[in-house]
This record gives sequence, structure tokens and C-alpha cells, in this order.
Amino acid sequence: MTVTAFAPETEERFALARQVADAVLFEGYVLYPYRASAAKNRLRWQFGVLVPPGWGAECEEHDFQHTECLMEPKAGATLSVEVRFLHARRRTVQRARPDGGFDTVPELRLEDRVLMPWDEGGEERVEVVASVDELLGDGVTHPFRLPAREDTEPVVDEDGRAVGRLVRRCEEISGAVRLSARELDGPYRTVRLTAVVENTSDWTPPEGHGADREAALPRSLVATHLLMALSAGSFLSMTDPPEWAKGAVAACRNLHTWPVLAGEPGRADLVLSSPIILQDHPAIAPESPGALYDATEIDEILALRTAALTDEEKREARGTDERAAAVIDLADSMPPEVLERLHGAVRSLREVTGPGPAAPDGGFPDEHGVMRPDTPWWDPASEEGFDPARDRVVVDGRSVGQGSRVELHPGLRRTDAQDIFLRGRTATVEAVLHDVDGGVHLAVTVEGDPGADVRREQGRFLYFQPDEVTPLEDDV
Repeated sequence: MTVTAFAPETEERFALARQVADAVLFEGYVLYPYRASAAKNRLRWQFGVLVPPGWGAECEEHDFQHTECLMEPKAGATLSVEVRFLHARRRTVQRARPDGGFDTVPELRLEDRVLMPWDEGGEERVEVVASVDELLGDGVTHPFRLPAREDTEPVVDEDGRAVGRLVRRCEEISGAVRLSARELDGPYRTVRLTAVVENTSDWTPPEGHGADREAALPRSLVATHLLMALSAGSFLSMTDPPEWAKGAVAACRNLHTWPVLAGEPGRADLVLSSPIILQDHPAIAPESPGALYDATEIDEILALRTAALTDEEKREARGTDERAAAVIDLADSMPPEVLERLHGAVRSLREVTGPGPAAPDGGFPDEHGVMRPDTPWWDPASEEGFDPARDRVVVDGRSVGQGSRVELHPGLRRTDAQDIFLRGRTATVEAVLHDVDGGVHLAVTVEGDPGADVRREQGRFLYFQPDEVTPLEDDV
């Protein structure tokens, strides 16, 4: 086994995959409103956290990830593995004293930002290259260690005067990457690859302090994930394997992570094993103007709300973290045409360049040869007979339409937990709507809602089906 820099061709493939892997690495790194003081930013890092084993026994987090996937390597193939994770750097803020010393303070206010204590995440990589032949049998183990370190950064004000400093400290982390492989029985040369990443740090909480996640995080591997590439051969999809491999895929064990094919669509020589479940060949949406770091981010909403933060809130966000500051600058400088592009994208349509061949029986085949009707499943002209403002529906023998008062009784089939809180409330019907499947829905505003006028003006209503309301009065 050798531990070395990747070959240029492998590095090029990894560079493409890292565009998605970076989204995994920084998923939930800092949440809107991007301020250290925000309650949601006080419990950090939820994905792929591998804690010291001496502390993991006392909590529900894990000290390892276990990946298994299938591959079909060619003779002489090598496997290149890159483990990526964040190493928490605990930052404290100090104010300069006239005598040249420093005092640790809860915040340091500057003209353009407010600096506060914060855990920054520094990217770390562990690279391992081994031949597939080496992995057969007992496999190979690569231990690694990151030493503790401390550094300082001076802080100057707008006039260039030194007013304080930032002190960053990283704790020691040790871990191991274990790689092994086993050939499976069958007519094809298929190999099951096992990759285990574990935190081997010997740190334990100080006596009497109990389970303290804040103390464990600087000694943890955060947002841990794997990139694995074959020099010759291919991996099998774990989500859509060929029929002959489904049994072997089902027998693979994946604990606290899930492998998918990565890199360019159509290639199968690269795998991303991530603590977040993804589809094969995940990609960053081309409309995305940049990383927003907020877990399950919705770019349009976050960009709009970030731009609407007060100047004081933006000052604190800029002082929280360089990545948070970049989000503020991105939202403030985003051109209208870029924001408009975030509103939505349709990816399932294909360009029609001319009439297709006629098909018998009034249908036409799709790209898979399946016969389809020669009329669309939905005809916009069919809506001409409906008018949400005037249509009515009979509920319990009473005619209900715009302006009717009803009592809400959400049914058990509804999955929105917020509807439970509306049970028994009265509401005003704003419109009667029909969907393409023939269903009827009532758009309502809840009586006593102080925002009802705003919702009505914006056309934002709550929707219930007729059997979920009781009419309170007859409408003539």
C-alpha cells in the first residue's frame, strides 16, 4: 500500500465530484439568519459527525462509518480513496488592553462587523491509494493523526489600529481508514469493497462533566464522507443495480453513510459515500448562484430573506464566519435576473424539432416504445368552465362558495401537523378550486388571523376538502 498524491487523471475526476461533495461537507454549516447568536446556530453540525469512541458510548452519535459497495475492477486496477471532513476550530475573541495585553470578551464590535466566539470548520483530507489485489484478504489500514494547534489573527479597526485578536485552537484528532475487498461467487468477477472510517481518539470527558457535545466536537470528524475511484473498471449502482446483482447489493451493509455513483453521468468509476442520502450522479443545480450552507436550502427564499436582514444583523453575520459573510455579500449583490432564475426550472421537457411519425390507433410511442395517447393528459381549455370566485359546492346539503363561513375539521388522512391546531376554528371560504383529477378544494382564511388581509392580497390560502369543513350558515 502507498499513501501519496493522486495521479493527475484521478485528481481531475475527484475535482469534478468535489463540487457536490463540498455541498455535503458544508451542509448545515451555518443556518439563516447566519448569526452566531441565533438559537438555531448554537447546536452545530448534524451530518456525518464521528465522535471520540470514549464519548460516543454516552450519546446517540457514532464513532465510525461503514461503507460497502460492489465493483468490477479490471486486472491491475488501483483504488484511490479520499476521506474528507471538517476539523472544528474553536475561536475566541480578545480585546486589546492599553498595556499590550488581551482580555477575552463575548464580542468585539467594529464598524463593518461584530466578532463573537464561534466554531469554524477547517477542511481536512486523508488520501489513500492501494491496488485492488492488496485489498483482498485482510485489506489495508491507514491510521492518521491531526495534532493540536493554536494560531492568532490580529483584528484592526477601520483606521488600521489594532483593537484585538482572534485566537483559534484545534484539538488533536486521530483516526483510521480500513479498506478490504472480497470476490463474490458467480459468473462475473464482482468484488465487494468495504471502507470503514473511524475516530480512534482516546479523549474522554473530564471526570464529573458528563456527556458534553460541545467538548467532543473539536475532537470529532465532522461531515465525514468518502470519494473512491477505480483506475480501471467500474462500480455498480447501489440504488439501481442490474438484475443479476440485486441480491449481492441487498447483502451490503452501509452504516451511517450511503454510496452513490458520482462524477460525470454515464461513468461508473467514481463513488461518493455520504451521510446524506443522494441519487446517483448528484449535481449542483446550474441556477444556484453560490453556496448558502443552510441545510435543505431553498435558494430563492434564503436569498430574499437574507437581503432583508437589518444592517445590524448583517454586521453580526459578517463577523460570525467568512462563509456567512460571503452569503450576505451574495444576497446584497445578486442581480434581479439571477434571482428570477431561482424561481423554478423545468428539467423534464425535451425539445421538439418537428412532427413525429404517425402511430396507429390514435397513439404514438415514447422513447421506450410505449404507446401514448395523441392528446395531452391535461387540456388547458378544459378550465374555461370553472370560476373559483363564483363556483360553489354542496356540503352537508348546503351551498358553499366564496364568502361562506365554515368550521374546520381536518381529516385523519391529512399529513400536515399544523392542521391539527386549526381543528374547530372558523374560516371564510375565498375560492372553490377544481384539480385535474376532478377533486374539489376550498381555499380559506382563518378568522381571527391578524395576517388574513395580507394573505388574501397575496393569494396565500389554506386548503381543505369539502368533507373537512362544516357550513356555519346558508348562502343565498
